[in-house]
This record gives sequence, structure tokens and C-alpha cells, in this order.
Amino acid sequence: MKKSNYSTSVIISVLVHVLFIVLLLWGADFTFEKKQAVGNTIQATMIDPAILNQQAQHIRQQRQAAKNAELARQARLQQQTAALEAQRKTDAERIRQLKEDKLTAEKATREAKKRQQVQQQQAIEARAKADAQAKADAKVKADAKAKVAAKAKADAKVKADAKAKADTKAKADAKATADAKAKVDAKAKADAKAKADAKAKADAKAKADAKAKAEAQAKQDAALNDMLSGLEAENEQRDGVKDQHIADELAKYSSRFKGLIQQNLLVDQSVKGQECKLRLRLAANGLVLNVSQLAGNDTLCRAAKSAVLQVDVFPMPDDPNVVKQLREINLTVSP
Repeated sequence: MKKSNYSTSVIISVLVHVLFIVLLLWGADFTFEKKQAVGNTIQATMIDPAILNQQAQHIRQQRQAAKNAELARQARLQQQTAALEAQRKTDAERIRQLKEDKLTAEKATREAKKRQQVQQQQAIEARAKADAQAKADAKVKADAKAKVAAKAKADAKVKADAKAKADTKAKADAKATADAKAKVDAKAKADAKAKADAKAKADAKAKADAKAKAEAQAKQDAALNDMLSGLEAENEQRDGVKDQHIADELAKYSSRFKGLIQQNLLVDQSVKGQECKLRLRLAANGLVLNVSQLAGNDTLCRAAKSAVLQVDVFPMPDDPNVVKQLREINLTVSP
């Protein structure tokens, strides 16, 4: 292609010079002056060979100048071609390195995801175990409550039976007194004494029953207090387990958020070893409402914020207490 362009330029240059010579020859004076002379004499104007040599030299100089210009143009083209090829190789190497870094990051993300899945499975098993323990504790509580209720019912029945027996006896005593008074007025005093004795006995029995009831009630109250103390201790233990569960969930979802950001993070080697601290504000469903830079390398932070916006919606847990903690969270991103 370059050789063809050079030949075309040379041909055009030769044609221009030939045309220039023709024009010079055309402008030369070839007219013949008619003079009266003796005989047949021909007079002609001669062209100076020095002029022709000068024109030929000028043509050769123009040809050499055109050739030199063409060689310079070809040299510039070669330099530009070499520079473009070097730039292409540099860009290709940079793209290859970025792809390699991304593959490495994706591999690390997959491994982290596997570890998270194992941890999640362990957390599910622990939660199932805790639920089973809570059910067992609830059954123990229900059994204790049923026992207390059964005892209270039995005590109430004993009290009712005693009252019914006392009522029956009082009726019998009243009937006996009336019969005795109707039969013998003389026995009125004796019957009155018998009635008084019976009343004293009944009062003593009632007093004994009241004392027995008070003692039974005191035992029930003591048992109930012991059971309530045990339940309070269990509730405190469950609260500690709940706080630990929330902390574990926060750590797990923070790690998942970092993994999602790393998947979309595109940076070069210039920010390797740098860190960027971000603050994320999320909706309850994980939608990104705002992301801001707290500290760190500006270049890395710009790439990290772009990666967050590409994620768009982060996964959120079912526990509302954990969601509340995750809606505004600080993360540190490091490539």
C-alpha cells in the first residue's frame, strides 16, 4: 500500500514537470522575421541550453523534495503505527489484569459464601435446638401450673366437704334440740349444754381447719414463688441468647453485604491494600436509600459506592430486631 502511494506521487510529480516544460517551450519565441535578403536565408530563434539545464535541475530538485517528503511521511506513519501498537498492548495487559483480579475476587466470594452457608446451617441447628429447649421448658411450666391448679381444686373440694358436713351436723343438732325440747322441758338445760358442747367442738374444728388451710396456702405460695424465680432466671437466659443471636445475624449479614459489594467492585492494582469506610442506609426490604464515604482512599470509595448502587437491594433477615440494626450500617471495603 505504501509503495503504491509513493509511485502515484512520483508519477504526478513527473507529469507536473513535463507540463511545466511544455508551457516554457510554448512561451518561447519561434517566429521567423521575414527580411529581404539575397538568396534563401532562414533565420530562427535558438533556445539557450543553460535554461533547459536549469529547468531540468529544478525538476530533479522537485522530484527529490517530493521523494524526501514521502519518505518522511512514511517514517511518521511507522512511528504512529508503533505507538498505537504499544498502546494496544498496554491496554490489553491492563484489561487482562483486571479480569484476573475479578476472577480472584469472585473465587474468594464463592468460598466466603460457602463458609456463610455452613455458618447459617449451624445457626439454624442451634436455633432449632433452642426452640426445642424452649418447648421443653414451656411444658415443664405448664405441668407445674397444672399441678398447682389440681392441688387448689382438691383443697377447695376438701373445704366444701367440710362445710357440707358441718351444715349437716348443724341441722341434725337443731333437729335434736327441737325434738328434745318438744319431748321434755326438763331436758332443756341438758340439751342446751349438749348444744353448747357441740358448738364448742365445731368452733375448735373450724379453727383447726382454718389453720390447716393457712398452712397449705403458705406451702402453695412458697412453691409458686420458687417456680416464678426459676422462670425469671430462664427468661434472663433466653434474653442473653436473643442478644447473641442478633449479634451473630448482624455479623453474618455484614459479611454477605461485603461479598455482594466485592462482586461488583472494579479497581486496578493502584488501590491494592487500601481501605474505604462506607455508611449504608437501607429500607426495610434492603433497598439502598443512601451510601456515603466516611473515610479511606477516594478512588476506592468511588468504586465501592458504584458497586453498592449496582447491588441496589440487599438481602434482609426475617427477624425485625436484626433488620432494625441493619437499616443503617457501617462497612469497611478492601480489595
